[in-house]
Parts: sequence; C-alpha cells; structure tokens
Amino acid sequence: MTARQLDFYFDFMSPFAYLAFQKVPQICKAHRLEFCPRVANLPKLKLMAGNTGPSNVTIPLKIRYLRKDLDRWAEKYGVPLAFPKSLASEALNKAFLFAADKGEGEAFIRDAWNRVWGEGDDPADPALLADLAKRFGWSPETLSAWVESKDAADRYEVSTQAAHDAGVFGMPTMILGDEMWWGNDRLDFMEEALRRGL
Repeated sequence: MTARQLDFYFDFMSPFAYLAFQKVPQICKAHRLEFCPRVANLPKLKLMAGNTGPSNVTIPLKIRYLRKDLDRWAEKYGVPLAFPKSLASEALNKAFLFAADKGEGEAFIRDAWNRVWGEGDDPADPALLADLAKRFGWSPETLSAWVESKDAADRYEVSTQAAHDAGVFGMPTMILGDEMWWGNDRLDFMEEALRRGL
C-alpha cells in the first residue's frame, strides 16, 4: 500500500518554514505519511496571490515582534536561530531541486537550513553552496553550473506555479489531500486532524 503524501511547501528564506521543518518530517513518520518537500519562490507566490504589501523586514514594529516570536519558537523546539545576512534564497532553492533529483532532498534541506537559520550564513554566498556540495559528495562546480542553468530556472518556475495552483500563498504550507495548513503555528491543528483519522 502506497503511503499518502503530505506536501510541505517552503522557501529557504522563511524562518517559520525552518521551524516547521523541525517537526513535520517526524509528524509524517508518526502518521505513516510520505514527507514531500516542495520548493517555491515565496516573494513571487505572494504577488501571484495578490499580496502586494510591504515585506515584513521593511516594517520596523512588525519585524521587532517577529524576531521575539521566532526566538520563542526556537526555544520551544530546542533549536538555534540566527538571522542570516540576507534572504536571497534563489540559489539554495534551485539547489534543492538538484538534491531532490539525487534522492537527498530532505537531508539537503536540513543541512542548508542549519547553516542559514541555525548559524546565520548568507544563503546567497557561493561558498555556502560549495560547502553543501562537498558535504554530499557533489562537484561544487557542477552544482553551481546547474543552479545557473536554464533547466534550473525553468524547474523553479514550474515548481512555483504548481504551488500557486495548489492554493499556496505563504510559507510554510502543508497540504494533505483537500486539507491545507499555513504556518508553523498550525501544526497542532494538523496533528489533531491526523489523530482524528484524516
């Protein structure tokens, strides 16, 4: 019998997706679901959904609160959280597609997020991409060339459109069948639904 799949939509720029990732794979295992990470371009998704407002980082009152809130969640989960030098996640997002093709998608997410939101490394730093490539036994030059390729750009575009078509407008979003949950703070609702036999 094939396991049902839970789609986990993420962008490496999202700290709340980083936090949710600390729990969602284990929730999937507990409920015999296949964990299926799906990468997408979060800023573009917001625009596709009609969200043209300013980003959180440009609103001082909001970002001050969000930093506190993120610290609370990180403490609750027992994980480090450090703001990276930038939120330019496109290269890492594309690199995930390369990793997924090699059967290393979940491990790549974990290692990349540990570096970006766990340690505060800049996701746009080519040295980070090279370090991750070496960790998985890939040629840094091969990974870098693929990330810059038309194939990567096309795949990323398709992945983002698929997320929009699925109704995704923010990160993280978890979808199981016809049910959707948006946000790290909705994991309890998701688990309740799973316990009820969803």
